[in-house]
Amino acid sequence: MENLGIISFYGLIFGMVGTSLGGFIGAFLKLSSDKYLCFILEFAAGLMTAIICFDLIPESLNIIGISACIIGIFIGILSMIYCNKLVSKYSVKSKSNLTSAKSSMFETGIIIAVGLAIHNFPEGLAIGAGFESSNTLGLKLAIAIALHDIPEGISIALPLKVSGSSKLKAILITTISGLTTGLGAFFGVIIGNISQDLIGLSLSFAAGCMLYIVACELIPESKKRYSGRFASLGNMFGLITGLFTKVL
Repeated sequence: MENLGIISFYGLIFGMVGTSLGGFIGAFLKLSSDKYLCFILEFAAGLMTAIICFDLIPESLNIIGISACIIGIFIGILSMIYCNKLVSKYSVKSKSNLTSAKSSMFETGIIIAVGLAIHNFPEGLAIGAGFESSNTLGLKLAIAIALHDIPEGISIALPLKVSGSSKLKAILITTISGLTTGLGAFFGVIIGNISQDLIGLSLSFAAGCMLYIVACELIPESKKRYSGRFASLGNMFGLITGLFTKVL
């Protein structure tokens, strides 16, 4: 508890570095066709699937068991459905001058940003709890989270850029989504000293949020724009990348 401020600062910095770098890459990345955009969208879907299956759910199961884990997942899914409705209303009001395709991409980018902001909170919890266990574990978690936040940042910035948003706006929204990591680290130190069950429930909640993003946003948007095999390869590579980072 003595290092509460320092650990929260670490969580904030590492959370923002990964997403900001990904946002910068996504904002300035030049794509010649929907084929490559959809490859990246599905790569992000595969990466998130790996995080759900190999990190969030197994860790949650170890802490709180199957029943509570499933409840947390359903709460996460329902929360994202609600967020989706709110974003849809905002999208209609603020993007009425866009074509339907661009409006759809704007909505997808915002939904991903909201989902990843929620997902980054339990990541921060993990960093905070890790530092409470040992400085080495906390630092390893922080670096790993920063690395896998890079493609997540790309998955936010790209749809926003395609929708017509400025590069600066895309980077800014992406960076903001990483702020919750610092908030999570703050509470991770506190919760780590109170209840491991709350951490387990937070992890399953994040898994539900990400599951919704993969199944209802990333893959449908990709298939709507490009139905070829190349995009599906992105999903496979994303899954393999997620597994590889898990091993590391």
